[in-house]
Amino acid sequence: MSFTDDERQRYARHILLKEFGGPGQQRLKAATVAIVGVGGLGSAVALYLAAAGIGRLRLIDDDDVSLSNLQRQIAFTSDDIGIPKVASASEAIAALNQNVDLDPRRTRITDANAAEMLAGADLVLDGTDDFVTRFAVNAACRALGVTLISGAVGRWSGQVSTFKRGGPCYRCLVPDTPPDAETCAQVGIVGALTGVIGSIMALEAIKEIAGAGEGLAGRLLLYDGLAATSRTIALRRDPACPVCSHE
Repeated sequence: MSFTDDERQRYARHILLKEFGGPGQQRLKAATVAIVGVGGLGSAVALYLAAAGIGRLRLIDDDDVSLSNLQRQIAFTSDDIGIPKVASASEAIAALNQNVDLDPRRTRITDANAAEMLAGADLVLDGTDDFVTRFAVNAACRALGVTLISGAVGRWSGQVSTFKRGGPCYRCLVPDTPPDAETCAQVGIVGALTGVIGSIMALEAIKEIAGAGEGLAGRLLLYDGLAATSRTIALRRDPACPVCSHE
């Protein structure tokens, strides 16, 4: 896969990296990535992956931009209020990098449509804020054999992990919806945290596609923004997991 002069100059800092180089950039250009949820996490993920040179971005979200989103969702401006997030984000991405092929889908992922919505993706990133959607995305990724990078945030803390066939899946980490589950609308969130966790998700996606470094498969990264600390813990497969125990 060849690059234009514009692309060689645009991605020059990537190509200089010995762990990346031209082959890594070519893998990015050839990749199709699906982003489920184009909110606080999804905005940061989409913009950084577009800047990095991902060939095709599939944006999946059924929501419109609201005023309260602008505290943390950096793909949108005040002029975008009331516009579908996938449409507004697509405009922002196109303005950043016209080389990215965009596939906006204004819909909500469910058990019924998850496999169809995610089919053909080389990698899926989930930044949604409800467990029903997360469970549907996880099950579809597992059935399709697609690697899933999942991120979550709340108040001052966040987490990221990568789930691959053969290792633990998201339901091994969260077997059922927690009885005390709360959304950011209920408990609040510091806006810049979504940029931190979204950027980590984007970095892990770039590493996975380019084959660089060590990823977060089998590990959970926990970040505490209030204390400015982070740590990783090992994840293990649940032999009773309803999604992956049969593998």
